[in-house]
This record gives sequence, structure tokens and C-alpha cells, in this order.
Amino acid sequence: MVMTASSRAPQASGSSNNERSPFVRLNELLAPHQPGKPLISLAVGEPQHPVPDFVGPVLAKHIADFGRYPMNQGTEPFREAASAWLSSRFKLPRALDPRSELLVLNGSREGLFLAAIAAARYVGPKPGKPAILMPNPFYPVYGAGAGAAACEPVYLPTTIENGFLPDLEAIDEATLARTVAFYLASPANPQGSVASPDYFKRLKQLADRYNFMILSDECYSEIYTRKAPGSALECAGADFTRVAAFQSLSKRSNLPGLRVGFAAGDKRFIGMFLELRNIAAPQVPVPLQHVATVAYGDEAHVEENRRLYRIKFDLADQIIGNRYGYRRPDAGFCVWLNTSGIGDDVSVTLKLFKEAGVRVVPGSFLARQQPDGFNPGAGYIRLALVQDSETTAQALHRLVETLG
Repeated sequence: MVMTASSRAPQASGSSNNERSPFVRLNELLAPHQPGKPLISLAVGEPQHPVPDFVGPVLAKHIADFGRYPMNQGTEPFREAASAWLSSRFKLPRALDPRSELLVLNGSREGLFLAAIAAARYVGPKPGKPAILMPNPFYPVYGAGAGAAACEPVYLPTTIENGFLPDLEAIDEATLARTVAFYLASPANPQGSVASPDYFKRLKQLADRYNFMILSDECYSEIYTRKAPGSALECAGADFTRVAAFQSLSKRSNLPGLRVGFAAGDKRFIGMFLELRNIAAPQVPVPLQHVATVAYGDEAHVEENRRLYRIKFDLADQIIGNRYGYRRPDAGFCVWLNTSGIGDDVSVTLKLFKEAGVRVVPGSFLARQQPDGFNPGAGYIRLALVQDSETTAQALHRLVETLG
């Protein structure tokens, strides 16, 4: 059944005032106030676990490589390591060709932004205003990418009723006909929901029927405490047509400052993406690619990273319990709490900062208002469990004591 705007359908919406960083808005919200206790920030999803031991020695060994320009495609060892990791981690239809189906990125953020422009070139003209679809709430770079590609952002509300994933059956045919690309985050930020193989297959069917690119943001895929999430590439067919997956070492390897990731999938899309990056994006330094090559060949540090997150989610299970609609996320390191019974998300954020010294993000800052006025992030707050377990426990205790 196709939904209408009044029933929270995914229709085009938005304004320039909404395109500001949620963290800049948070800074402005909290700037006039002082934290009521020593500050603990659970706002920014910046991993705080130790940097892997191999990073320093690898950088030192290849320090001279900072003295040359890298190729935009990426070094051969990096592309081979990333491709091999994909094949070992996911059940792919076949191994990717590291020479033509994988491209190094300055982290997934840069790639996800430029991918919208590459997708518009790949797909070509559409009837009416070209559109790029994205979940709502969403990673702000999706909206920025749509704007850079001269496409209309169409926000697909993700709520508890639809499992915090876009309802594919609710998208009308007129919108699908003009769709250039579909951003999907699985695991989702902020809710931690994971798309099933059936979901990926249905999305791929739509992409094939209406000729649009699936831009699958999978940067949280390695942060899970139970079942490992899948990839859109697993359901993309033998040639990965109209599918590109985006990965990063920021979360997997606790290296947010390294700024190394990759895009992999559709050969023709990757080729067009490379042509765009050749003129529009900075290359990834060769020493950093050497670090990334080692990182993709080592799983021990990743499992240790997961173990540390597992401890913190065990603490959340114990401390938060069944309050605020809490559920342990399928993956990722964020907690999505419904505090609408206490107050709106902005006032709850202020209360936690002023009384408990805990910094969180209002859910409404991470989302956009639908045409009927509904903001699917309103009434929620997001916590990023990136601090050490002792600090995390202290912050969660303060939260419960403050909100009741």
C-alpha cells in the first residue's frame, strides 16, 4: 500500500535551515550553560578505544612515502587487502576485482558525499526533478551529497513501527521513477537496526526496475555484540550492478583519524567514481594505506574492539533496563532512547547537561521534518557508547538518576 503525506509517507521535503551539522546546533544549544557535574560526552560517535599496536611501526616504516603523490585509485596492496577482507567477511556472489571494483577513500564520509554526484552521472536523466532517497534520521552527509548532485532529498521516516528501516513498500512509483540513488545505512545510525537479506534483495529489485544506485553505508558493520550484519553486496548479483558498499576503518579498527575507507561494487559506477575523484578529491596518503592494508589483514584487534563494546552494552542492559524504550541495538555503538514521556528531546538534552553533566544529541537534530510536520527523531536522544566502560557506567547511572 502506498502511503500519503498525511500518513507519514516518504515525500520530498526540507529547507536550507535544516542542512546544518547537528553537532554545531548542539554546541549552540549548550553554549550558554555549564555542565552540572564533570562532563561526560556521549554525543559524538568518535571511538575512544586504544589505537591498534601496529599503527606506529607501519607508519614509521613507510614515512618516506609522504613525499610522493598517491594514485587516486589506491595502492595495489590496499585494494587487494580490502577485497580479500570483503570475501572473507561476507558471502559474496564472487570475489571482487580489486583493480576495477574497489576504490580507496578518505574515509566513508568523503566517499558517500561524492557518490551522489557519481550516481547522477551513472544513472543519467530522470523524468522530473531527480531525487535521492535516504532514511530519516540520517547521516547528514547524505543530504549534502544530494544537494551537490542537484537532486531533491527525499526523507524516508524510520520508526519503531517499520523496524527503524525505510519502508520500501511505502514509496510511490512517481518518486521511484525519478530516483537517482538510495542511501541506506545498515547498521543504521542512530538506531542500530540491520537490514535482512530479504530487505537487501527487495531494494535491489527496485534499483533494477527503476534504474538507481544503492549507496550502502556499512561503516558500523563490524561493531556488533551478537550476529554479524550482512552487506548489500551479498544480494547484488554476479556483477554487483547498481550497488556500491562503503566501508571505513574508523569504527572497525578504532581509527577515526586515519581517514581511510573504500567503496566497492558495480564496475561501471566505480570507474565513473574514480574519474570524479581524479579531479575533485584529495588522494589518500600512501603511508596511511599501508596501515589500512595491515588493518584489513588482522581480525584480533577488531574482536577486542567488539569485546569492549559488548561490556558496555551489558552495562546498558543492566543500568537502563526497560526504561525509555531501550533495546540493545543489533549493531553499532549508539543507543536510541525514547524520552518523550519526560519532555521534548531538546529539553531533555539540556536537563542532562545542566544537571548530570552528560552530553547527548537530541534526536530531532539528526532528522528532518516530513511534509506532514512529523519529525521521526523527535522525542529521542542518541547516546554513543564510545567512552571506556567505567566512564560509560557513570554516565548511564547519572542519566537514570536525572531522568527517573
